[in-house]
Amino acid sequence: MSIRDIPLKTLTGEDTTLGALGGKALLLVNVASKCGLTPQYTGLERLQERFGDKGFSVVGFPCNQFAGQEPGTAEEIRTFCSTTYGVTFPLMEKIDVNGEGRHLLYTSLTETTDADGEAGDVQWNFEKFLINADGEVVGRFRPRTEPEDDTVVKAIEAVLAA
Repeated sequence: MSIRDIPLKTLTGEDTTLGALGGKALLLVNVASKCGLTPQYTGLERLQERFGDKGFSVVGFPCNQFAGQEPGTAEEIRTFCSTTYGVTFPLMEKIDVNGEGRHLLYTSLTETTDADGEAGDVQWNFEKFLINADGEVVGRFRPRTEPEDDTVVKAIEAVLAA
């Protein structure tokens, strides 16, 4: 099964897949509203604005596995993201990215190595995975790598130019 065919639910509970976003390059990010890294929403939204009309989208996956930093309901998450950070990119339902309840999508994503050659569990909120238009995972950026870091932007530009 392609990563684009894995069943997902939107934040509003509708069935979907990454394939429903068309053949776009995607930056998949596990997000949280009450984390020291939450201000990364600003950079993620700027990436969406900068590259959204060029075949790219950020996709957020709320996750409450790291110190309970995403405790809200779907409605609370949606409201927080839109009013605090003006988020326009798609948000999916809250999921687990590690452990026994790990979502199938993250079972696949966590097989990808980062720049240091390390795969495995998501380290914390705001870990980022870059998917090309063919649905291949082509980059993994750890939580402290800012969304607009040169390594992330150059990887996005390279995927869009391919």
